[in-house]
Amino acid sequence: MSAAEPEAPAVQVLDVEGSPALPIVESGGSATAVIWPGMGAKLRSMHHISLHAGGSTVRMRHPSDAVYYVISGGGRADDDGGTEHPLVEGSMVHVDAGTEYALRAGPGGLEAVGGPAPADRAMYEGLGEGS
Repeated sequence: MSAAEPEAPAVQVLDVEGSPALPIVESGGSATAVIWPGMGAKLRSMHHISLHAGGSTVRMRHPSDAVYYVISGGGRADDDGGTEHPLVEGSMVHVDAGTEYALRAGPGGLEAVGGPAPADRAMYEGLGEGS
């Protein structure tokens, strides 16, 4: 951190309001970066992903592991081997570094939080400071 950069507060309480949109939803939903390098995070990212019935993320691949928690709804996580992993409310998804995957919502939609750790800086290109 340079002398000109202000230091982020040691504790921050954040929500999705005002968080930047992430271009990771292919259809039917939205995603926001809540914890990311642009707000001062150095070792973790946390995204909020909300998919409507039948919605999906784009296929993603990160240089680090990614973890997601399904807050509500369900669907599946598809990996690069063609396996569909069922997701239900309360599921945790762990994706190994370098594995291509997508999250897909079932008929009731899917709401999840999570992301790669450390953060995948390529996800934030064009979002502003810290990208």
